[in-house]
Amino acid sequence: MPPWMLTTLVWGAALAAALVLAAWCTPRGWWRRPNLRALAVVAGGTAAFGLLLSALLPAAPTHAPVPLALAPPVAGPAQGARYRVADDLNLREDRGVRAARMRVLPAGTIVSTTGATDGDWWRVRAKVGGHDVEGWASSLWLRRTDEGQ
Repeated sequence: MPPWMLTTLVWGAALAAALVLAAWCTPRGWWRRPNLRALAVVAGGTAAFGLLLSALLPAAPTHAPVPLALAPPVAGPAQGARYRVADDLNLREDRGVRAARMRVLPAGTIVSTTGATDGDWWRVRAKVGGHDVEGWASSLWLRRTDEGQ
């Protein structure tokens, strides 16, 4: 049974129990017309019975997180791998958006990786305007050369 269905059944049973108990244990005059006291009795009873029933049910199985030691390593780009710049991209002297910008690589420029990485920042080489340049670029703006535009 899906968890949402079990939750719905638990709270439905709690509401039914609160209504039955409220009708049995309170004066009949309370229920002649809607009032705040009746609403409080039903809401409080539903909350109490719902929490009680939820606590009595076995916990749903959860999937344990994979320990970091067993998690597969995140592979960076292989040295010399070629990527295409998806949109105009800042080539920087160091990692991070606060590092000095050396130049802007226009969209479509082909870059090759040096293999050095720091999170999403990759050290890349490119030929721009007939000059070889090397610097750091955000990998979020790079696409494999075999991907479509």
